[in-house]
Parts: sequence; C-alpha cells; structure tokens
Amino acid sequence: LNDYRSLFKLGRIKEAVIERIIIQRHGIPELLKWTQQVLMKEYDENIIPRIGLLRQDWKAKYKLDIDSLVHPLLYRIVCAYVDQGISIFNFPINSSGFLQSLRELEKNSLTSFFKTKRAKSLLLDESTSVEKLLGILVGNTAFYEQYLFDLAFSHRGWSGMVAVLDDHPEVLLVKKPISLHDFILVELLMELDTLDKQIGQRWEPIALNHDNKPIDIFAATTVTELDEVLKIWQDSFEWSYYDDVFANIKSNVNQSYFTAEKPLFQAVFCIDERECSIRRHIEYTVPNCETFGAPGFFGVEFYFQQQGAKFIDKLCPAPVTPKYLVKEYDVKELRHHDMMFSKTTHQGISGLVSTAALGIISIGKIFQTTFKPKMSASISDAFAHMSKYGQLTIENKSKDDTENGLQIGFTIEEMATRVETFLLNIGLIENFSDIIYIVAHGSSSANNPHHGAHDCGACSGRPGSVNARVFSFMANHTRVRNLLATKGIKIPTSTQFIAAMHDTAADIIGYYDDENLRPNLLAQHIKNKASFEDALDLNAKERSRRFASIDTNQDIKKIRKAIYDRSVTLFEPRPELGHGTNTLAIIGRREVTKGLFLDRRAFLNSYDYTTDLDGNQLANVMAPIGVVCGGINLEYYFSRVDNVKLGCGTKLPHNVMGLVGVANSSDGDLRPGLPWQMIEPHDPVRLLVIVEHYPEVLKKVIQSDEAIYEWYKNEWIHIAALHPDTKEFYYFKHEEFVLHNAQGIDVKTIEDVHSFFEKAPEMMSNHITHATFENLPIYQTKNTEESWD
Repeated sequence: LNDYRSLFKLGRIKEAVIERIIIQRHGIPELLKWTQQVLMKEYDENIIPRIGLLRQDWKAKYKLDIDSLVHPLLYRIVCAYVDQGISIFNFPINSSGFLQSLRELEKNSLTSFFKTKRAKSLLLDESTSVEKLLGILVGNTAFYEQYLFDLAFSHRGWSGMVAVLDDHPEVLLVKKPISLHDFILVELLMELDTLDKQIGQRWEPIALNHDNKPIDIFAATTVTELDEVLKIWQDSFEWSYYDDVFANIKSNVNQSYFTAEKPLFQAVFCIDERECSIRRHIEYTVPNCETFGAPGFFGVEFYFQQQGAKFIDKLCPAPVTPKYLVKEYDVKELRHHDMMFSKTTHQGISGLVSTAALGIISIGKIFQTTFKPKMSASISDAFAHMSKYGQLTIENKSKDDTENGLQIGFTIEEMATRVETFLLNIGLIENFSDIIYIVAHGSSSANNPHHGAHDCGACSGRPGSVNARVFSFMANHTRVRNLLATKGIKIPTSTQFIAAMHDTAADIIGYYDDENLRPNLLAQHIKNKASFEDALDLNAKERSRRFASIDTNQDIKKIRKAIYDRSVTLFEPRPELGHGTNTLAIIGRREVTKGLFLDRRAFLNSYDYTTDLDGNQLANVMAPIGVVCGGINLEYYFSRVDNVKLGCGTKLPHNVMGLVGVANSSDGDLRPGLPWQMIEPHDPVRLLVIVEHYPEVLKKVIQSDEAIYEWYKNEWIHIAALHPDTKEFYYFKHEEFVLHNAQGIDVKTIEDVHSFFEKAPEMMSNHITHATFENLPIYQTKNTEESWD
C-alpha cells in the first residue's frame, strides 16, 4: 500500500485515472468514499497464513524447532541425489527411486543418516507407509492433510522441485527417479528420528488431543476492504501507463515512415523487449533499412546436440515437443577449459600438489578479473553454444535417418513449410532486400546463477544462434525457394539470408556463414556490420543510464567497453537487467511503433494484417505470446511484488544446488522466482498486448484456442485491438472488445535522442527512487541529418 501511495506522490499514478477506476468499479455516488479510503485510510496489512499452524505446536509443546534440525540434512540428501554434475562423488542410485536408494545405502553402509533404532527399522521395513508414519507423528486422521500441507510448504522450493521432477522426469539430463511420495515419507522418518533423539519416548502425536478442528486449506478467502483498495491501486497504476501508450501510438500511426523502395538490408530480431532499442538504433543509423520482430526460435523447432555433448538441448518454446534433431559435427577448434576447474584436485597426491599450485595462480586471476576482466572458459558465453565454423545436420537425407526416435534434420517439404509460415507471420512476402539478417540473441555473464532467465525464452532459455543458422540455411536452399515460389512467395536469387546473434549483456553481434556471401554482397555486408556497430554503441549508451557505475556522458566507446566489462567481471552482480522493464507486446506493422521511444519495454512482433484479413496467420502469431511474453511478464511481476516469497531475494548469497536451483547457503531451501538484482527497475504491471487488427477478427482468433484464450479471459495479461481503419483502441473486458477512450497526453518530440539520454536524469529529477526513476515516458524520436556523435 505504501508503495502505491509513493508512486502516486511521484506522479506515476494519476489522480484522474484513480477516479475513473473507482467509478467503473463502484459508481459515482461512491467516488468520494473510496477516494478517501484509497488515498488516506490506514490498514492492518498483517496476514496470518493457514499453512504452518499445526506443525508450530512442536515448538510450543516441546520447545523444539524441528525444521532447523531436519531441513539441513534433508536438503543435502535430496540435493546429492538429484545432482546433475556438481558433486565429486555420485549418489548410489537405485532404478526404483529415491526411497529404495536410501534403503540400499542404509543396508550397505557403516554409518547412517538416522540416529535411532526405530527410524532405521522403519526405513528398512518395506511395509512402512506415509499413513503409518502420520499415525505415529500426528495421531488423529482428521489432521493428516493439514500436517502434510504444513510439511510440504515449510520448504516450498524443494517440495515443489520434487513435485515437478515427479511429473516431468525428462527435465533432468542425468535421470534420477524421485517421487513426492518418497520425499515426504523420508522427511516424516527424519522428523520421527529427530523427536526420538531429542526427547526420547516422552513425546506424543501432535494432534492426539488437539482441541481445534482441522483447517480447510482450500476454503474460500474473504475479500476485505484492503483487497479492494489494492485492486484499485493496481488498476490505476497500470492504466496510468497504458493510457500514455495508447495516446502515443495513436499519434504515431498517422505518420508515414516507409517508401516503396527496396531496403538496403532487412533484419529480423527476436521479439524480446531488449531488442526493441537495437532495432530503433539500427533504423536511425541506416534510415533505409527495415527491421522485423518474431519469436527467437524463428519457427524451427528441434533438439540440438553439440559435437561431443552427452545431452541434447531443446531449442523452441517450452510447451512444444520437437520431432527433429540437429547435430553439430566437423568442429575443428578445441573447446577451451579453465585450469581452475581441473579434476586433478579431486585426487590424492596430485590433488595436494595441484591445489597448492592453482591456489597461487588464482591470486593472479583475482587481480586479472578485478582490473582487466575478459571472456574466459569459466564464463557462461552465449557464443560457445555452437561453433561458428562447425557443420549442422539441417537437411534430412533419408526418412530412416533417426536417432532415439528423432528425425535428424528436416526434409525439403518440412523446410519450405516452416519458412513459408514464418515469412507469412511477419508479413515479409515481397520486396526482399539483397541481404536479410536473422538475428538471434543470447547473454554472456560471469556472475549470474540465473543465466537461463537472460537467454531466449522462445528457445527454452538458451541462445537462439542455432535457430538463426538453421532458418537461414532453409531460406537459402534452392529447392526450398522453388517450393515457396509455387506458393506465391518468390525470394529473388540475389537475396541471401545471414544468421547472427546479439549478445544482449555484452552488446556485441556475431555473424555465421557470412563467408558464404557472394562477392557482390560481401562489400555491402562489411558496411552493414559497421552500421550495426554504430547502433550497438548507441544501444550501450541507452542501457548505461540504468547502471550506476557507468557515466552516460563520457565518450561513447568508453561506455561500450564498460558495458562489455560488466558482462565478464565476476564482481558485477548486475551484468544485465534482463527483462526488468517489460510491459508491452505489440503485434503489427513496424509503422505502428517506428519512431517511438518505448524505453526497451515492448516485445515487438511483426505482423501485417493486410495480408491476413481473416486472421488465419494471426492464430499462429498469437500462440506463443501468452506462454512466452506473458510467462516472462508474470515471472517478473510476482518476483517484484513479493521478492521474499515469490522471488528469491538478493543473489549475493546464492549457492547453486546440484544444477537444479539456487539456495541461500548449502542449508537453504530452493528459491523460486528471480533475484532482486534483476527486478529492481521493474514496474509490476501486467503485460498489455496490442494487436493491429479488427476487434471482431482478434476476438475470433483468441477464442479459437483455449490455451491462448485463458490468458486474456482470466486477465493474467491485457489485450487491446488497434482498429486499422479508425485507429481507435478496443480493450478486451468481460470477454468483449469495447472502445477505449484513452486520456490524452502531450506527445513530446525530440530531435537528438543521443543527448536526451544524457539529460534524462535531469528531466526526471522528481523521480528519485530507483524503481521509478529509470522508466521514462514515451517519446517520439525524429531522424536528423546530424551524426549521433
């Protein structure tokens, strides 16, 4: 409540919007009453949770903190069992699962995890069940369910992770069968063991003589006046921003930025909101280029296996199950290794010698990483996901060419289908330039245990470089183009697709297979690369204003170097802020947003309604918006509104646990959500999806698939239609699109965005908090003849 009121005082929540929301919810007669309650009334915000009330009686009755005695050992046992590659020694695994593995360990070991005879005998007794242990610990069957909820929610991270692994065992690369049932049974045994050890036989079941009735965990909650006040604040916060967006887009769509001439080059970026700014900068640097946005797997779904790798990576949205495998081969260069991670340290005498030697070397490495950081083998390098010069099994030579049930590569027909669908979805079906860049993205960072949250969400949290290269191969294939021509998409023989990847943390772009460019295009490519470098400089400058350690007013090349250094230094807890400002997903032609300064807050998906009046292609475009963009938005939303419970606090004390999660120290519970260093500048507003199409067509499309529709029906995210003819917005509410009259604002036009970044802190000096100061209003930018420098 105090956060909302602080935002109101800063002008981030508008009084007129608060009044509008109150009238919508309660009517004009109630306006004064609810305005007073929203702005002034004090409330008790303390909440007594239902979970934990029963098990807290152990402490009340016996002065025993059973969690602090059981959890550290339990976490270590489970972590060692599911470990994916951190531990030096492997846990002895029984194919029957976690419980049987512990039983075998108990039978064949000289020591035990358990201290008392009763616990040991119950572990080895095959007839021991959860019900039997609950009878000993709880006593009253009416309280069994409540006790189990208390137990599981006392460590939501580990019990949640085990539940996921129980339902989806395939997510572990090294298979470790474990069930929530076995996990709970072992914990109950450990509780019984602890009580017997600490109290002896003087304790009785916790609910044996319990006076109260069991709590119904799922009973409906009472909506309080405070809940309603918070809803009004949240809606007011969101619409204070959304109205500005609507007003600026309405102003922008009436301008014309395009000519019919052939672009110098075209570039397709991921819809990722971090690419929103680099697109704007490359369009500024090269006014006669054209950029597009699409989900970063570029419509090609497959598993990928690096040369020499034991496991395969899924490179497509999480809900998609690929039937294809692309393998890397013929990699000539050696993969680099960091001597500090030598396995010799795990051995006897050689371990003593190597540890001492490496200890001395590490002193020098500390100085190097502090004062002159650089990329090394120990840093998570997005470009190491695939070798630039390695070959890929993209084309399937025979239907019998399979491995583990997956077809190796794609047939010509399958390639043509994917290229056709992708080009139709983004509206690129004519006026092809000679060079078309397919730009994936990844993120390299030295200090980031949450690395997957920075790579491409459409590629299951991995870099999209392989996808860009696979799509470019398909689109360049002569037989694929011949098939496309029969379907009305005629790609000129002069056009070549080039794969690239933008490292969003280091702000560098690498190119793939550009050595295969025809000689007449190579010179143009070299010029284009120089233009991309200028755009990357400007992108780094725009990003720098969010980093306290970088002076935005210094020479732009120094800023670029400082941005790169952040990504490779071990001592930088914020190498990149990730999706820390996402608020919008805009689906439409580039002219809807071109020239708008959206502050790196918008997922931009290209789509041309004029080629898809009935919305058939729009269904394909909308399919990943909820699960990818909406999923990212809610991940940040919940981590921001309650970083202690739904996020994971500061990442500085985080310890990577078995390569399955992070915890505070080796004794901690797994932490869900995102760390504070990633969500500091984030405004917790739900994603607003804006689609350029007729409202009736959009309604038909989103209702055609329940998996798409639930995102909007349940208001997990918002959606609005930009009417192509009237340029009015129709907002989806109560399962209908209704005309929305946004309150207008004065649209500011600036000539020199370069100097604007330098002046922005002064212009926003009234926004003094970190969370609000960084998110600037929307502006229209204007190309000038002057150089940025």
